[in-house]
Amino acid sequence: MNVSQSKGLPVEQRAVTWRALGAAIVALLLFCAGPSATAQVYRWVDDQGVIHLSSEKPPPGVKAERLDIGGTSKRSSVGAKSGSLSQGGKGPATAPASPEVLASRADLLGRLRTRECVIALEALDRKTSGTEPTSADEIRRLKQTADLNCSQDPALRRQQEDMAAKLRIANSPSCVQARNRLADMLAPGSNVPREQLKTQQAFVDEHCTPPVR
Repeated sequence: MNVSQSKGLPVEQRAVTWRALGAAIVALLLFCAGPSATAQVYRWVDDQGVIHLSSEKPPPGVKAERLDIGGTSKRSSVGAKSGSLSQGGKGPATAPASPEVLASRADLLGRLRTRECVIALEALDRKTSGTEPTSADEIRRLKQTADLNCSQDPALRRQQEDMAAKLRIANSPSCVQARNRLADMLAPGSNVPREQLKTQQAFVDEHCTPPVR
């Protein structure tokens, strides 16, 4: 769906369209970037709804999504087995990862953990403010997701909290309206003055661009 097609949708649906488009762009950049060697990270959600990210394979029987850099971008793995076969087993042993692959894996894992941390912190702040209905289970799930993925380094944790604050502003009704207004202004035949369009674009770029999606 392009911008002109989204113009006739309700505000809520257009907001979802913008978020979906942004998520697709971020995913493309994330998985197309990096060195040629494959680096793998596993992502899964446990039965409590808590999001886990790891460079190690998940426990046997866990359905996980494998995220690669330099190889297949995404695929599901079910019942992943931990470890590799030795020379005395039924198959060849896995070659040790190169320093480049290890660095790429650590970078990808760090970015994904920051993303999940920021999203959890923003949702936790929003749901504990009394502006949305929630439950004790939802609060617990968000806290556990934040605890698992947010950094223990004080400086990096402050950066993640700042990103969460920016994400909340970007998700606010005023920014939803601002992005929808920009979409209307960019639609064919809108005939909006160039300076007005530049002003609206600058506002969205400065205040309403989510740091993560």
